[in-house]
Amino acid sequence: MSETLKQTFDLRPLTDNDVPEYADLLYGAFNAWWWKHGLGRDFYDCRPIDTAIFYHIYNDLTPGRSIAAFHKETGRMMGACYYHPRETHVSLGIMSVHPNYVGNGVARAMVNYIIDFTKENKYSSCRLVNSAMNLDSFSLYNRAGFTPREMFQDMVINVPDQGISETVPREEQVRDARPDDITAMGDLEMEISGIKRELDYRYAIENPRGVMHATVCENSRAGIDGFLISLKSPALNVLGPCVARDPETVLALLRRDINRYKGTWALFVVPMQERKIVDQLYSWKAANVETHVMQVWGEFTPIKGVVLPSYLPESG
Repeated sequence: MSETLKQTFDLRPLTDNDVPEYADLLYGAFNAWWWKHGLGRDFYDCRPIDTAIFYHIYNDLTPGRSIAAFHKETGRMMGACYYHPRETHVSLGIMSVHPNYVGNGVARAMVNYIIDFTKENKYSSCRLVNSAMNLDSFSLYNRAGFTPREMFQDMVINVPDQGISETVPREEQVRDARPDDITAMGDLEMEISGIKRELDYRYAIENPRGVMHATVCENSRAGIDGFLISLKSPALNVLGPCVARDPETVLALLRRDINRYKGTWALFVVPMQERKIVDQLYSWKAANVETHVMQVWGEFTPIKGVVLPSYLPESG
């Protein structure tokens, strides 16, 4: 970063006092980008303060693990981002830059800060899932050394008031997750993705903010073949992260949770190559709204099953 840019802003973690300004930043930055790129409506169809759910959940999980840029002269928040140290990696969370400050090196400075943290603490990788439609965002991470690894399509479904009645195989093997499932969930994700984040699983099961849910799909060997974490809030409804050995398990997990969203909408981030999942979601009247790419800085283990990432908690 040049001396000019260094003199423009200071970097520090977010605090509780920053939440109203952060919520306005996130709300405005995402809505402005989507209006500019043809969505024709706000991305966040909620009150600006509702997007504070990102701060609250991220800060619950890893307190203080955020970085924000503040203008040296005005003190105004120019941008903010989260990062999440886990057992195996660092996950880079949602990033937003105020439209007035795009092109001022804010995002680059925050990414560099998180990569430096990853290196200094000897993590082997930093992972993220970012928009493949936002070439500025894609290029930011790609130039910083992140390598594209997996492609996803974002699909949204408007769930009827009566829910979806169609059943799928293995649905009867799905149940609510319990604290004694956490070790098995971690072992399964390690087997399939080469990462582990037991803090996230525990948080979803305990659900302290009343917006999350976790399920597992049992198998005949007294183990599990998959798990799903879902979020329902005014700012975001998303089914994921989901980790499973096969598409049938994914569909059983999705089918079990989808009726939590009766009368509203739900988002899925689905691997493009998983035709069985994609086709089933089409049959439930889901539509494509965006594409995302998993990028990884450092080591990467090829996925050996099926992974549906999420934005809250950020999967990586």
